[in-house]
Amino acid sequence: MKTFILLHGSWHSAWNWHKVLPLLKQQGHEAIALDLPGMGRDKTPINEVTMRSTVEKICAVIDSIDGSVILVGHSKNGIMVSQVAEYRPDKIEKAVYLAAYLVPNGKTQREYSAQDTGGILKPFVTIHEALRATTLQPEIYKEGLYHDCDDDITELGNLLLSHEPIESGMTPLCLTDENFGRVRRVYIECTEDRAVTPFIQRKMYTETPCERVYQMQTSHSPFFSRPQELTDILCDIASM
Repeated sequence: MKTFILLHGSWHSAWNWHKVLPLLKQQGHEAIALDLPGMGRDKTPINEVTMRSTVEKICAVIDSIDGSVILVGHSKNGIMVSQVAEYRPDKIEKAVYLAAYLVPNGKTQREYSAQDTGGILKPFVTIHEALRATTLQPEIYKEGLYHDCDDDITELGNLLLSHEPIESGMTPLCLTDENFGRVRRVYIECTEDRAVTPFIQRKMYTETPCERVYQMQTSHSPFFSRPQELTDILCDIASM
């Protein structure tokens, strides 16, 4: 049995994983989906959320668990997987990046997002300077995030998507070969992704090589469109 900690992406929260959690548990694994600070049921004011506070919350959960964990991050929060792996290398059995930002030392998520000129979300992102946050306009949810998902997922998105803190995307990662570099990395590429396109996914896992790269022919949200296939991949990673 392995313990998975699952991190959602931008504007989302722990509900991302509601289809995957029971499937992992059916396979005998433990799985914990987190609401990161300011997201979902975590009521930290969004303008107070920082990369540091987010990493600290994840580390606190990991520290409360006996043994090591498999840390899975989606989309933007691949940066959290990497930074946590730097601080807790002996507690992270594997770092898994699901269509996620795998950014080198000294670089930011925003720098890599800017290179992803084929993504279709950017024109629909609204910046709220006073809140130090963004929102995503609902008219792009289906096409940009959920094009291969059932319509009820878009309806849930209309109810549940929220503000996304800005600061973490502008914060350079602080990674070393001695810590982050010795954590086993795996990438899951989504080949029909319109949010974090295959171009930028491949660029990232080429620049920062992973032990293995899986491919899913899905949108940015395989936990909704193909939860069983994603679960099978995660279980395969657990057995590596």
